[in-house]
Amino acid sequence: MLLTGESGVGKEVFARYIHDQSERGKGGSGGPFVAINCAAIPDNLLEATLFGYEKGAFTGAQTAQAGKFEQANGGTLFLDEVADLDPELQLRLSSVIERRALIRCGGHEPVAIDARIVAATAQDLEALATAGRFREELYYQLKVVPLAVPPLRERSDDIPELLRYHADWFANRDKLPYRHFPVAVQNRLRHYAWPGNLRELRNLVQRLLVLGSGADVGLDEVELALGQSATAAAAPASAAQAPAIDFGLPLREAREQFERAYLLHQLDAAGGSVGKLAKAVGMERTHLYRKLKDLDIDPRAPVREGT
Repeated sequence: MLLTGESGVGKEVFARYIHDQSERGKGGSGGPFVAINCAAIPDNLLEATLFGYEKGAFTGAQTAQAGKFEQANGGTLFLDEVADLDPELQLRLSSVIERRALIRCGGHEPVAIDARIVAATAQDLEALATAGRFREELYYQLKVVPLAVPPLRERSDDIPELLRYHADWFANRDKLPYRHFPVAVQNRLRHYAWPGNLRELRNLVQRLLVLGSGADVGLDEVELALGQSATAAAAPASAAQAPAIDFGLPLREAREQFERAYLLHQLDAAGGSVGKLAKAVGMERTHLYRKLKDLDIDPRAPVREGT
């Protein structure tokens, strides 16, 4: 299956729903749902992550390790941002789908694969295939059942329920005070364009619970929050809009504070794609992953539910 849609529309949520309702999910055999963001893992590690490896396949491989494909046997493998796969991995993925078997890195014996493959992308995969930037045979293998996930602005009737769900979710997870979204606020948000889709709605609800006060969310604070989002999306931050820096900190700590705010902003603008983030900030992926780890930024955390 191939899920397409704008960044943040909830493609992984939809993939999990398909899995849960199917014979492979909770409604049937209870098979695993295994998700991997193809853009969030360095190219030199992605092959072993997907296909596994045998003992001694490379330096440091003391034991054999099953990859994501094998872990998904009997269930569903969700490949997010599949358009970011490099050409060699595209070819190998195409072979695995065709043969329903794989060979681990450093191995020789084929391993049978029995998993539903759900791929997702925010890019125009057909255009990439036509331009020769994505293998045409893999494109057709993935789109046996193509499904387009509509943007949030096209399903405005879902807004009230989504607001309630996320307000309850953040209240329980983060121990924040639950706040009610009155009908006037719901109507305002139903007519908002939501350029960031479900991810933006989640962030908005979290911000209103963290910064707001009172049992009910007010229209004025919603307008303020939406205005800040629109300004950030429309243009680069000015000096007045830049993240606050504590000038009382030592230089190293102040620099880390700015770098963390900068990378979080760019990661959000990249829709959670580390590949796009690397291009935007001009860093090689390996160095970028090291920097994210040093700054305690998990590129997967903000994207899982809103991918």
